[in-house]
Amino acid sequence: MENTLHRRNFIKNGAIALASTAVMPNVIFGRQPDEKKVRIAFIGVGLRGRNHVQNTLNFPEVEITAICDVDPNAIAITQKMIQKAGRKEPAVYGKNDHDFENMVKRDDIDGVVIATPWEWHVPMAIAAMKAGKYAGVEVSATVTLQESWDLVNTFEKTGSHCMILENVCYRRDVMAVLNMVRQNLFGEITHLQCGYQHDLRFVKFNDGKQAYGGGVEFGAKGFSEAKWRTQHSVDRNGDLYPTHGLGPVAEMININRGNQFLYLTSMATKGLGLHKYIVDNGGENHPNAKVKFKLGDIVQTMIKCANGETILITHDTNSPRPYSLGFRVQGDNGIWMDDGNQIYIDKVTKTHDQWEPDTEYMKKYDHKFWQESGKAAEGAGHGGMDYFVIRDFINSVKNKTTPPIDVYDAAAWSAISPLSEQSIAKGSMPVQIPDFTRGKWKTNKPIFAL
Repeated sequence: MENTLHRRNFIKNGAIALASTAVMPNVIFGRQPDEKKVRIAFIGVGLRGRNHVQNTLNFPEVEITAICDVDPNAIAITQKMIQKAGRKEPAVYGKNDHDFENMVKRDDIDGVVIATPWEWHVPMAIAAMKAGKYAGVEVSATVTLQESWDLVNTFEKTGSHCMILENVCYRRDVMAVLNMVRQNLFGEITHLQCGYQHDLRFVKFNDGKQAYGGGVEFGAKGFSEAKWRTQHSVDRNGDLYPTHGLGPVAEMININRGNQFLYLTSMATKGLGLHKYIVDNGGENHPNAKVKFKLGDIVQTMIKCANGETILITHDTNSPRPYSLGFRVQGDNGIWMDDGNQIYIDKVTKTHDQWEPDTEYMKKYDHKFWQESGKAAEGAGHGGMDYFVIRDFINSVKNKTTPPIDVYDAAAWSAISPLSEQSIAKGSMPVQIPDFTRGKWKTNKPIFAL
């Protein structure tokens, strides 16, 4: 079968959804209306894009002025959502793969949310930034190392901001642990662990007849993300999706703001999971059983940081396993792990050498974002954290301020993916991680969730 990822199907490949897809209740949350409207446009209104649309509709001060997608069905579903919310009908773009270039030239757009297949993130973000718009880019922001530099260089040339929409940075327990770190509960941080451990075999392969499981098709015959995401597993061997885990821990140790990634080394297991899934569900004679997948089932990457910390990132999406981001935050005074929701603080935990539940700590250190806006976040995607990430993007656009997760974060966090590929290809040799801030990390101050 053909294994080339077709760029000509950019949004359609990630935007197909069933017409019966349910939308969230039209609960009003966010700030009260005021005189200044924030004008937002969307490129990519598939499953993920429509989640952002729905959350955005619940902010009264936001007007959705344009949407772009080459899939007419995705456009139609999104138009119904906007109509149901009683909002003005947006302009529609999607005549061809590059119609987004026409959309971003409009003078009634302040910010653009991009939720498309990965290889389109940077071209679309750059087009928006060059047109003077804020760009909000889904994860991962970049695929290649050059793309990370392209984002940074475009920002520094135009002054137009780019925010990576990393929602896990806003997860309630993660933000509580961020508070714990900032209040020195764990002492000086020495080591962190994180990753993306999520059985996605049912997403990567589908027969188009059902939303989950059983199918073994991808590419042109695939469903939703299977149309484009699976091809990365065919072509690449590295951590394909690092930012869900890396973003939160990077904030805990002030990467790009007083600290910096220095170098990494990566190692991958053999790749068995995807082939086995095809054989188990489609049989040994299925055409896709002949496809050779380059991606190892488990990829582990160790990063060394300027202030002495190490970070272990695990990518594991092709194995039968429960979901976990595998967070571990460890210092010279204690440790927290999200697997098991457990914590140990030296000379505080009652029983030496035994874990205790983190429940009371989560209550005590609950971040003010959740204390103040937890009710407003109810009903938003991914346990409410989608509310906060889109809220912060909207606020940055409205107030013309630097996003709390900025272009340097987008570049550095996403660059781990191609750099891990380099390390594995070189026999797990160390690979230097570029300083995208060009030295400014030494004087930059933390800005996230203050």
